[in-house]
Amino acid sequence: MSLLIVLAPPRARRAPDAASLPADGDWDWALSADGRSLAAQGRGGPRSWPRASRTAVVVDDGDVAWHRTTLPRAPAARMPQALLGVLEEQLLDDDAQLHFALPAGARPGEPAWVAVLHRPWLSALLAAIERDGRAVDMLTASPTPLAPGAGAAAHFTPTPGDPESLRLSWADAQGVAVLPLAGTLARTRVSTASEGTHWTATPAVAAAAEAWLGKPVAALGAAERALQAAAAGWNFRQFALAPRGRGAGALRTAWRRMRDPALRPLRWGLAALIVVQLAGLNGWAWQERRDLAERRQAMVELLRSTFPQLRTVLDAPRQMARETEALRVAAGRPGEGDLETLLAVAAGLWPHGMPAASSLQFERGRLTLGAPGWDAARVATARAALRDGWTLEYADSQLTLSRAEATAR
Repeated sequence: MSLLIVLAPPRARRAPDAASLPADGDWDWALSADGRSLAAQGRGGPRSWPRASRTAVVVDDGDVAWHRTTLPRAPAARMPQALLGVLEEQLLDDDAQLHFALPAGARPGEPAWVAVLHRPWLSALLAAIERDGRAVDMLTASPTPLAPGAGAAAHFTPTPGDPESLRLSWADAQGVAVLPLAGTLARTRVSTASEGTHWTATPAVAAAAEAWLGKPVAALGAAERALQAAAAGWNFRQFALAPRGRGAGALRTAWRRMRDPALRPLRWGLAALIVVQLAGLNGWAWQERRDLAERRQAMVELLRSTFPQLRTVLDAPRQMARETEALRVAAGRPGEGDLETLLAVAAGLWPHGMPAASSLQFERGRLTLGAPGWDAARVATARAALRDGWTLEYADSQLTLSRAEATAR
């Protein structure tokens, strides 16, 4: 999965947050096709950046403060306020300016590292990138605290605002420190370095770092180091700065990730699946239409063979019913809606011992009888004895028996 890395400039401590952001064409970026090696690097504004499945922004070493503490037992929604109370004595900025981030898998009640950053500056940084339609998936830094037993990592870079001087970024299991080489703190930290310490430096200052340290230093470019940071697993987009993956934003993110070259086989597979499904649906619909046409033709042929006098067939079922009804009338047989049939059904429902009907009213398919004295139990029993298609209503001592199909004719 491709990864676009954007190198954020150091935050200007004495300037407004927006003023410390680079101009539209002054962003450094790097592209990795697989998340492990660099494929391209460049400099330019967000509109000129190449497309990738994910975008990671890496902030400067000195813009993150690291604190080790036991996480308070608080729900996720209230964790920032709880961390403020726990770390209050160690923090210098106002509460409203602080943003907290926790490692993946951190649980309340257990020790964990807490990253603290300047929230207004981070908000301005993300807004400057995302206003051009870019979605930032990860916000991280290099270095981050190392796991116990992993040794130490020391990296030399130019001091922001003073390229002639150097600084040392030190990371181990005890935390992260960014130290100027001009003082004694850096010498003290180097004097305690173990044999397993990994020494690196930005290529432009590698010679100066070797002269100060007195031993070889491996060159490590800013882009390569940022790629290592993106793979470390820390993501500062949490709590108030968590990405809002809803609505159109979620669709854009999904579409952007689907355009990743590494997912091309998946896209071809989905396209082939859609084509197969559409072809199958069209074939099924064609077969259904064919079967329906065959059934209609069979009905027309049955009607013509049964009633050869019909020359024009417009509605085979209706014409068949009409002709069959005419034959029944001609034969003198009662139909379902005739009085004889309705009286026979009513006689079969009439409870034993009940007086005869006091009145009778008939229309085709509907018979109304005067039936005083019927209670709800008798009506329910009569309804249960009816066959499908018959209905029975009782109101105002009137019993109404009807046949829906016969009434509709």
